[in-house]
Amino acid sequence: MTIDYEIDPDDLAVAMEEDPAIVNEEDASRFHTGLQAVSMYRLSHRLWMEGRKMEAREVNFVAHQLTGCDIHPGATIGKRFFIDHATGVVIGETAIIGDNVSLYQGVTLGGVSTNKGKRHPTVGNHVVVGCNASVLGDITIGNNVRIGAGSVVLKDVPDDCTVVGVPGRIVRKAGLKTDDCDSDLRHNDLPDPIRDKMSSMEGEIAALRAEVAALQRLLKEKE
Repeated sequence: MTIDYEIDPDDLAVAMEEDPAIVNEEDASRFHTGLQAVSMYRLSHRLWMEGRKMEAREVNFVAHQLTGCDIHPGATIGKRFFIDHATGVVIGETAIIGDNVSLYQGVTLGGVSTNKGKRHPTVGNHVVVGCNASVLGDITIGNNVRIGAGSVVLKDVPDDCTVVGVPGRIVRKAGLKTDDCDSDLRHNDLPDPIRDKMSSMEGEIAALRAEVAALQRLLKEKE
């Protein structure tokens, strides 16, 4: 099935700004799966709001097949929405997303219950969610928030914060590092809890090896 959809100029503009791999507007329109997913979502959402739900679901189904991105037609998404590599992105029915939000591959804005009410996140303006991060439940993510790759966020996040880890913890708030932060945060250089744990274990192993070597020396001296 071929879907006849239009590309919103604001979505195209933000894709051109955010993805340096795009050659030109034709390249973006024809081959950028994130832009295609967003554009087909816009069509499906319009149909959904008009009460044409089966048509909306059909567009959603085809978009998922073509791009690997599953955005429910009932989700509400603001202007200048950018998805970099659509593969694995999932956005639930009752999700609400503000303006100037960027998602990377594998991001889930999902639910944690089966009730029919609001069960997906509300995301503010100017938010970046790193690859494979999960934001789950009827929680609120404030404006100007950055969520690190692989994080799992289960609680509200205030404005102007950076969140990393499993479960997600705030490591920067209003431009200042918190007690949980030990590095200068960038999207491509966020703290990695697993890496930090492995580094700590390596240090402990080195200390134990040193102790064993010292004991071996003492035993040899006593012989």
